[in-house]
Formats: sequence, C-alpha cells, structure tokens
Amino acid sequence: MKLAHFDYSLPKELIAQYPLTRRDACRLLVLNRKKETIEHRSFRDITEYFNRGDLLVLNDTKVLPSRLIGKRLSGGRVEVLLLGNLSRLTFKALLKPRRLKVGEKIIFNGGEVSAKIVFKDEISFSAKDIDAVYALGAMPLPPYIKRNPEEIDSLYYQTVYAKKEGAIASPTAGLHFTEEFIEEIESSGIDVAYLTLHVGVGTFKPVRVDDITRHRMEPEEFMIPERTIKSIEKARLEGARIIAVGTTSLRALESFALGAKGGLTELFIYPGYKFNIADCLLTNLHLPRTTLFMLVCAFAGIELIKKAYQEAIAKKYRFYSYGDAMLII
Repeated sequence: MKLAHFDYSLPKELIAQYPLTRRDACRLLVLNRKKETIEHRSFRDITEYFNRGDLLVLNDTKVLPSRLIGKRLSGGRVEVLLLGNLSRLTFKALLKPRRLKVGEKIIFNGGEVSAKIVFKDEISFSAKDIDAVYALGAMPLPPYIKRNPEEIDSLYYQTVYAKKEGAIASPTAGLHFTEEFIEEIESSGIDVAYLTLHVGVGTFKPVRVDDITRHRMEPEEFMIPERTIKSIEKARLEGARIIAVGTTSLRALESFALGAKGGLTELFIYPGYKFNIADCLLTNLHLPRTTLFMLVCAFAGIELIKKAYQEAIAKKYRFYSYGDAMLII
C-alpha cells in the first residue's frame, strides 16, 4: 500500500491555531460507515448517536510541560523536547539545533538551572528534582500550530480528565469534553471507562517509506485497568457498542485485544486491519500521510474518509489538534 494513497490538500487557514473558549462548542461531522452518509452537527449532539449501555472509552494520560527553551553559552537559542526520564535528572530528548556537542552546557532561566548534553539525544539537568525541570517547560504544541505556547494552552491542551502523567502530546479527541458533559453522558445510561496510553513522539513520526507496511511505530506505554476490562466484557456480553475516544484509545484497546493489558505497544493500524473491540470512533481531523490518517482510513475506508474530509474542507471545519471532531459510527 502506497503512501500517496493517504494524501489530501488542506488550505492552511483551516488549521486551528487556538482552542475554542468552550470545549464542547465545536462542530461534529458524523460519518455512518454502513449508510455511507455524512451529517454536520454540533459536538453536544453526540449523545443522539449513543445508545443506553454503550461504553465510552477515554484516554486519561496527562501531558507534561516538556517543551523547554534554553541558551548556549554563546547565546544561541536551544529547543528541548523532553521525551522521558532515563535516570534521576537525565532525560531522552529532541534537541535543536542538531549541531549541539556532547558535553556542551545549556542554561535556562538566565542561568538559574543548567544542563549538559550527554549524548545527541540525552540531556542531564542540575535542577533540584524532576518537578523543577518540568517547571521550566511549556506545553509541547504540535509544529502546525504556528505560535509559541501560551497560558491558555496549559488549560486547553489538556483533557479535563487527565490524570496519569507521561504524554508529550494530548489525546486531542478528548479535548472537547467538559466535566459537566461527561456527567450528563453517564446519567443518560452510557458507561464511561478510562485507559492510559502515553502519547509519544512515535504517534507523530513521519512516514518516510513509499510502502507504508515497512513503517515502524515507536513504542508507547499503555495500561488497561481491571475496571475497564470488566466494562469491556460487560459491554460485549450485553451486545453494547464500544466507542473509542481518540486514535490512542483505539490503539490501546486493540493492543489489549492482541493479548496485552499493558506495557509497550508498537501497533500500527492501516487499511486491511481487522478491528476486534472498537465499534465506533470519535476523533479529530488528521494530517495527510500520517499514521493517524491511515488509522481512520482503516476504520472507515480510504474513499469514504477522503469524501468526508473533502466535505469538511468545503464547509470550513477547523482541523487538527484544536479543531473540530468526527464521529465514525
């Protein structure tokens, strides 16, 4: 299967640069796979497509403020994206510029904290503790948001149910939910369960091979709690649908279906994949040629997804992380 099959053209002005002030005020494109129909609704209308007894599965990972800006001793700017703690105050990281030398010193906050480049992708800090390192950071907004992180992002680039720290990017399909709306959903007879998949750099790693089957995902940590496993079993026993909120929730569910309750997953879902657990998918609108776009194409079919995306473009939906939502039923 060729990479070019997953391309489409998007006007840059449709890429959302800021969140809506009301999380649940976004638009909702509803794609019915069986009927091959498209509806345009508001996000709060989503409950009209749920049935009593359905199970809604949310990813409760929490985004760490992992984007740090420092300076070289020569005065040059250094960008650091912390990918994970290796030991004590040493982190795996993406560093810019790439020409940084091993052993080079980087200063933060005017010299309040310093760090040393250990290897080309590792950095060690002189801070008091890990919390002091992350206190230097800001939300790691994706590169298509063409601005620096602001205070608003600390709130809106995090789901209201974020609990377990470890992600470097938000599971953005969940950004549309408010605490009140989740309570409404539960009170209407919909079961809500949580799992964790810490979104890592692998989710956004570019596909650089023409034959997509040769692409390899970077490992991401996930965990399915026993309570959620019981909810899945109950839904299956009662014939209820399981609705994955976001591609990360779906990948965690499918990793569970393949035999793991937790650990690391490298599951790459593309057309031809047979889904085992998820019946419906709530997601945002994704970049072309990405593993996320390939996943939704696997779930609904390439041609149907492309048709839905073209209609979303024509109707000027807001795309990507801070954009509008799509429900695939």
